[in-house]
Amino acid sequence: MTIRFHISNDVLLGYSAGTLDEASSLLVATHLALCPHCRARSSSADSLGGYLLDSLETTPVSPTLMASISSQIRSDVTDPEPRQPSRFSANAVIPDPLRSYLGGDLDGLQWKWLAPRVQQIAIDTRDKRSRARLLRFQKGLTVPSHGHNGRELTLVLAGSLCDRDTILYRGDVAETDERTEHQPFAGPGEDCVCLAVTDAPLRFKSRLARLLQPLFGI
Repeated sequence: MTIRFHISNDVLLGYSAGTLDEASSLLVATHLALCPHCRARSSSADSLGGYLLDSLETTPVSPTLMASISSQIRSDVTDPEPRQPSRFSANAVIPDPLRSYLGGDLDGLQWKWLAPRVQQIAIDTRDKRSRARLLRFQKGLTVPSHGHNGRELTLVLAGSLCDRDTILYRGDVAETDERTEHQPFAGPGEDCVCLAVTDAPLRFKSRLARLLQPLFGI
């Protein structure tokens, strides 16, 4: 099936520049694994960034400052707990790099109930600017009506997610912000599995949903 909804230019440029938080970068990289169109866009953005860096004038720095910067770079790229590559089949639902964060494909995951007919897996990232979670909605489930206090990125991995006049399928991405108020629902046929990244709590309209929100962690 053709992917119709892609990463926005702002998010993709942030990914290429290395300014995105870890959770958002994970979502973008997972989308790129599924989307040839955005891989080409990402390659172009990388080339543009390289050209701009090459065109900058060099500025001498002291040996002490250079040593401090080099030490910080080594510290930032060192992962104290390297992730083990996961074994998967050619028909894996979850592509890398997300699969390496989860430790397996869809059938082998340890889901936790978030609400009736909704399961989740919170994904641990060192960068806490945003939160990533894998969600599974049973087919036909309607999410409580809500708005947003920040940006949310949602990548569909299985099934479908319906939002007003839009239907998202595997590989499609939805991007929402403070201006968005909606009530998406899982389409028919199979459960909807998606990766969601938020940088602020949702804004639920229902009083019950607001009371339970601390338990949800969303």
